[in-house]
Amino acid sequence: MNEVFILLGGNLEDKSKIFEETRKLIGERIGLITKQSSVYVTEPWGFQSELFWNQALIVRTSLNPIEILKQTQAIEKEMGRVKKSDHYEARVMDIDLLFYNDLVLNSSGLTLPHPKMGDRKFVLIPLNEIAPDKCHPVSGLKVQEMLRLCADQLNVERID
Repeated sequence: MNEVFILLGGNLEDKSKIFEETRKLIGERIGLITKQSSVYVTEPWGFQSELFWNQALIVRTSLNPIEILKQTQAIEKEMGRVKKSDHYEARVMDIDLLFYNDLVLNSSGLTLPHPKMGDRKFVLIPLNEIAPDKCHPVSGLKVQEMLRLCADQLNVERID
C-alpha cells in the first residue's frame, strides 16, 4: 500500500459540508484516510479573497499518483470547482497532492513532492500536525524543519 499526503482547501459555499463530502469521496475513491489534521482558517495566498479553510490528510491507497490526480480532479469538479484561469482564485474545493511515499516525479501534469509546499504555512501547519517527521525526499528536511524555515507571514489559525 502507498501513502499519499493531500491538502484540501476552499473558501466558497458551505465549507463544512464541502470538506465533509470531499473526505467521504476520497475515502470511497482513493483509499482509507488514516490521519487528518484540524481544519485551519487561512488568509489567501497570492490574491485577495475571502478566508480559506485548509486541512491535511494521509491516505493509504493502492492507486498510482496519476490515478489519484484523476480522482481528485473529478472530486473537485463534483464539488463545484470551476477553473477559470491559471491564476490563483477563490474556489469551492482544491485538492493538492503533497507527497506520494517518497516519490520524486516531474511530469507535465503532476510534480511530486508539491513544488511550492515549503513556501506556504497554510500547507505546512496542518501537515506538521499529522506528520512532523515526514522527510522531504528532495531537500531532506522534515516537515517541522520546513515550517520553522518558512518565510510566509500569512495568518493560519486552527478552528477545530
